[in-house]
Amino acid sequence: QVQPVESGGGLVQPGGSLRLSCAASTMVFTFYDMGWYRQVPGKQRELVARISTGGTTNYADSVKGRFTISRDNNKKTVYLQMNSLKPEDTAVYLCNAAPAALSWGQGTQVTVSS
Repeated sequence: QVQPVESGGGLVQPGGSLRLSCAASTMVFTFYDMGWYRQVPGKQRELVARISTGGTTNYADSVKGRFTISRDNNKKTVYLQMNSLKPEDTAVYLCNAAPAALSWGQGTQVTVSS
């Protein structure tokens, strides 16, 4: 099954920024709305941002105004620009269709800490 590949995570101080990337296949980009999710140990996986095939975006209240999702259909890549990061944003960030319909990848770790 097709599996997106995430990258771009790292360690950042509170208030900092990161941009995550998710590469997927042509088929995925043609037919699926895409989402960025995050997973914290012991908690349910959370959909934080979603973008439709037409470019309509939706955000969880916890990230609204700070995160921006975008997609480049030519590069078959979805991005998550994360600004004003907070310690509570620390998580493994994963990319998938929205709703999730693909195999989950490894994700990319984002750690917000001073």
